[in-house]
Amino acid sequence: MLDYLKSPVQTFQDFLILAGRSLKNVTRKPIYWKDILMQMDSIGVGSLPIVTLIGAFSGIVMTLQLSRALATYGATSQTGQVVSISIVRELGPVLTALLIAGRNASGIASELGSMKVSEQIDAMRALGTDPIQKLIVPRLIATAVMQPLLTAIADFVGLLGGLIIAVTVIGNTANQYWSSAIDILRLNDMVQGLVKPFLFAMIIALVGCFYGMRTSGGTQGVGLATTKAVVVSSVWVFVIDALITQIFVNLT
Repeated sequence: MLDYLKSPVQTFQDFLILAGRSLKNVTRKPIYWKDILMQMDSIGVGSLPIVTLIGAFSGIVMTLQLSRALATYGATSQTGQVVSISIVRELGPVLTALLIAGRNASGIASELGSMKVSEQIDAMRALGTDPIQKLIVPRLIATAVMQPLLTAIADFVGLLGGLIIAVTVIGNTANQYWSSAIDILRLNDMVQGLVKPFLFAMIIALVGCFYGMRTSGGTQGVGLATTKAVVVSSVWVFVIDALITQIFVNLT
């Protein structure tokens, strides 16, 4: 039993060490601004089309699903409230995080993994460059900045998708929908909707970098590292979401 647990405990310990060193290096010089901007473009701008698309359809589908239930209770005027709370608190942050994990954690792991198996990272160390400062910190900062922005965009587009269904199918007016959607939101909801994507971003970037830096075994190892990065970061998104939700529920 202890031998079975030894490997995952060692892996988690190695992850915590890498995460600690990466966070410590965030404020340390040199700061590779060019690399940060390149990663922000890749992670943020590159993910924008898929995040926008998923945000719109999540709002449309959720409003369609709710329309019958709300009509049953004669509460169709509350459509904006239900859609707004669901998207801002949960759907926007979690769906965006899963998309970022699928697209960018895999990209980071495969990129760093390819550099690792081709010994580019070893060459970087030999030339006196810290791989954590050069490779991990820019990806960590870029993801932490861009993911909350992508989540805000996904939330807005999701509300627009809900508006289309609320007006064309349920019979609400646009003014009625927006009034109820905005009035229901409190500071707690807005903070929750921004704290979650920030923490999700840290986990996704660190997990992608961790498995990329541990890659071994050639191209097969790169594929395995990519798969692990996506699966582990996705699981952590749900674990952290549950913990943060519990904290904010206790605060209300």
